[in-house]
Amino acid sequence: MRNANRIDPDRAPESLQERAIENVRFIRAAMERAGSFTALSGRGSMAVGVTALVAAWAASRAPSREIWLAFWMFEAALAASLGNWSNALKARRLHLPLLTQPGRQFFLGLLPPLSAGAVLTGGLYRLELTPLIPGVWLLLYGVAVMTAGMFSVRLFPIMGVCFMGLGALALFAPPSWGDGLLALGFGGLHLLFGFLIARRHGG
Repeated sequence: MRNANRIDPDRAPESLQERAIENVRFIRAAMERAGSFTALSGRGSMAVGVTALVAAWAASRAPSREIWLAFWMFEAALAASLGNWSNALKARRLHLPLLTQPGRQFFLGLLPPLSAGAVLTGGLYRLELTPLIPGVWLLLYGVAVMTAGMFSVRLFPIMGVCFMGLGALALFAPPSWGDGLLALGFGGLHLLFGFLIARRHGG
């Protein structure tokens, strides 16, 4: 019995060290969750990507610039609704509050670039410079995602950089590339990064 209850002196320090490492990992993960907005829904981003591909297909067949802009304005409203709804669902499922400090910083990070994009869209449309709109949208959306991503998961700012690159390309590309680049950005990048976020961060 004495041998059965005896602690192996070589094994005890190793066990204590393993427990200490696990505790440090748990504390670090908890601090990261507390300091970042983790209710971002990858599946919601993928849904936005699908609707953007449909919008790009429809807009590329629009008979006038007014109808083209209407298709994309509808898509923007739909994407915002899908994103907010899916984030709220994920937060509820994981018992995460949406309006924590990182959550507020995330949404406030999105607002200035997106607001600037809305104002510039009106100005470019009035001046009949519609071919510049895809580049402005992609570029400023990338800025918004990169800024907000500082308070979210690491993949989000990377997605922002990709959008900014597409926006810069769209500003200097032939006007006929506009809908294709919008499809690649709002469709393809949302699908790709949405899948990665869903896989790595629980939906």
